[in-house]
Amino acid sequence: MRQYKVGVIGCTGMVGQRFVTLVENHPWFRLTALAASARSAGKTYGEAVKDRWAMSVSVPEESKGMVIWDAEADAEKLAEQVDFCFCAVDMKKEEIRVLEERYAKLECPIVSNNSAHRWTDDVPMVVPEINAEHLEVIEAQRRRLGTKRGFIAVKSNCSLQSYVPALHPLLKYGLDRALVCTYQAISGAGKTFERWPEMVDNCIPYIGGEEEKSEQEPLKLWGAVEDGRIVKAAGPAITAQCFRVACQDGHMAAVFMKFQEGRKPTMEQIKADWAAFRGPAQELDLPSAPQQFLHYFEEPDRPQTRLDRMLENGMAVSLGRLREDTQYDYKFVGLSHNTLRGAAGGAVLLAELLCAKGYIEAK
Repeated sequence: MRQYKVGVIGCTGMVGQRFVTLVENHPWFRLTALAASARSAGKTYGEAVKDRWAMSVSVPEESKGMVIWDAEADAEKLAEQVDFCFCAVDMKKEEIRVLEERYAKLECPIVSNNSAHRWTDDVPMVVPEINAEHLEVIEAQRRRLGTKRGFIAVKSNCSLQSYVPALHPLLKYGLDRALVCTYQAISGAGKTFERWPEMVDNCIPYIGGEEEKSEQEPLKLWGAVEDGRIVKAAGPAITAQCFRVACQDGHMAAVFMKFQEGRKPTMEQIKADWAAFRGPAQELDLPSAPQQFLHYFEEPDRPQTRLDRMLENGMAVSLGRLREDTQYDYKFVGLSHNTLRGAAGGAVLLAELLCAKGYIEAK
């Protein structure tokens, strides 16, 4: 596999920091450019993140001395230097849409962690194990944008990774509906306990916009490409409640599921489907892909956030407590690492898929 020159737009925020650490020593990707707002432009990366570094590892040596570009003013120069960019900026959605399309029109593919383009109907929102076929819509997006190389691809909301991968292999049984309660770590808000002391010993039963994303985004993942756009699936229906809880990393979900009459699988069938579930990420042996995507724990008190969020470098999904329910058919618990599988790591895996499939080419 050839080496790809990579830029990170929004490099100073928590997800941007995670991108920087993941690209370090990546077998395919070489960090070439860093960009952020005008406030950070002109500073070295080490200077810009000195008082806001939130990762458990040190700032990578390769990035410390890199001078940060202005993501808006320097777009043309930055686009010339790289093969593609990751994007994780803190801006209004409309501003993000404009920025990402600008880079795409500069023939710089964008792999985005932002939510701004998730409902643009010719922008693929991909979990590599679930809906890699949606990448074919990129051809229609390029026609709309008037580009040859440039396009935008996005990853889904971080909390979806804790339950959608577990539901996906069960769709064949006629999954009718699901009730989901998510318990989401503070890093999902870009925070640490030092920056958000109000979250210590606390739980907040509201995360703006999160419940709508949790209910609607799975339907795009399960949709189909028709006439150059992605048409969302009609079901299964999902209802969700989302809580912010006092954990640094790791989103957990309590899931209840109901199947169509007469099509309910056994618990043994469900566990076997989870164990056997593989996707293009595993088949292509992508560098960031977990060997086993879904892990089921038989212990009654697993998965646990502190014990299991880093399973397979934080890229696997942990499941447990599958049992019958009195109102639904079954219930279970899921867990994923929100800034790895759910955010930057999921975007890196998507970029690997795009490279392996030829959508991103080295210049």
